[in-house]
Amino acid sequence: MAVDSYMTLSQLQGRIREVLCQGFAAPLWITAEIGELKVNARSGHCYLQLVEKGGRNGVPQAQAQAVIWASQYGMLASYFRGATGEELAVGMKVLFRASVSYHELYGLSLRIVDIDPLYTLGDLARQRQQTIAQLREDGVFDLNRELGIPQVPQRIAVISSPQAAGYQDFMNELGASPYRFDAVLFDAVMQGHGAEASIIGALEAVADRMEEFDAVVMIRGGGSQSDLSFLNSYLLSFHVAQFPLPVIAGLGHDKDQSVVDMVAALSLKTPTAVAAFLADRVAGFDARLEELGGEIRRCVRRTLDGEEKEVQLYGTLLRERVSGAGLRMEWRLRSLSEGLAAGARRALLARGGRLDALRVRLEESAGRAVAGGEARLLQAQRLTEAADPRKILARGFAIVRTGGRPLTDAARTAAGEELDITLYKGKITAKVTDHEKE
Repeated sequence: MAVDSYMTLSQLQGRIREVLCQGFAAPLWITAEIGELKVNARSGHCYLQLVEKGGRNGVPQAQAQAVIWASQYGMLASYFRGATGEELAVGMKVLFRASVSYHELYGLSLRIVDIDPLYTLGDLARQRQQTIAQLREDGVFDLNRELGIPQVPQRIAVISSPQAAGYQDFMNELGASPYRFDAVLFDAVMQGHGAEASIIGALEAVADRMEEFDAVVMIRGGGSQSDLSFLNSYLLSFHVAQFPLPVIAGLGHDKDQSVVDMVAALSLKTPTAVAAFLADRVAGFDARLEELGGEIRRCVRRTLDGEEKEVQLYGTLLRERVSGAGLRMEWRLRSLSEGLAAGARRALLARGGRLDALRVRLEESAGRAVAGGEARLLQAQRLTEAADPRKILARGFAIVRTGGRPLTDAARTAAGEELDITLYKGKITAKVTDHEKE
């Protein structure tokens, strides 16, 4: 078939460029998501790929190339950063003003001349609220906070970048504590593109060894405060919320609380504050143990003091009795020993758990107190037994009574008065014939 008229490819491209230039003579306001972003280090131009995603699977349904010339990029980037606290970054939705251009070799492109940061702020806020709502709907929003933080959190999994100033601050503060902490670093990117996936990977690595740790610390600090929007992402927040160990966040930012901060078991401003919290928590538990030890020592002391008084009283009673003293003293000693041990055990059980070293120290102290009390009781028993009238009678002494009352003064007798005399073996009755006064 003969073709009478045709045009070259360059002519077609020229016609397209002409139509576009006529149809889009003035710049337009356009919304899109940043799919790629590169700044040429030599020229300073910023090249972007803009996309519009559709449906739940996020497949792009439109895309275009865009550029911000170096003469405008510095100003626009600074303006955007100042208004939002964020750098222009991949994954961010932006509202920008651009002119449409068409080149025969490079095709359609957009030249960005202005950006509205308020649109991005609103979109970030919407994403944040959507993440919170979805986490609540999934029933995981409060899970990590409900775990609580152990009383003595000394085995710590640290998710951070080893080069981050915040990590060094955290380790220095922890090292200054008088208590021992075992901190294991799980390296992760804590800022910018890739941070979300890197932190999730670190959390999964901790989960594989979770029996080795008491808590997880997620820290960053120093450097730029930009590009923290990943802390509001659903995927990262979901991993933190349902993590099986308590997560302590010290992400080093003073902006509005992120979703990760909200779902973590505890959120503090800086890595240094996290280290101080851990040290203070262990110190508080140590102080409670010392207080418990003091209470036990006071309890033992009161018990011993009370038993000493009882022993003294009991000794007096024993000296007034002739028989049965040995058996009752032996029973009393056993009772005192068992009561003291039971009292110490009750005091320990009522106060709960304690550190092994302190428990050994307290048990040794209680043992020495019991041994000392038993020694004093044994000494009292020996003194009491030495004063037993039967032993005195066995040495040749006698107990003389008149009218049923002990006789201690010869002057109180009269001639012919009958006396009852108790010997070690047996009794006799005698009459007074004479007496001498001292």
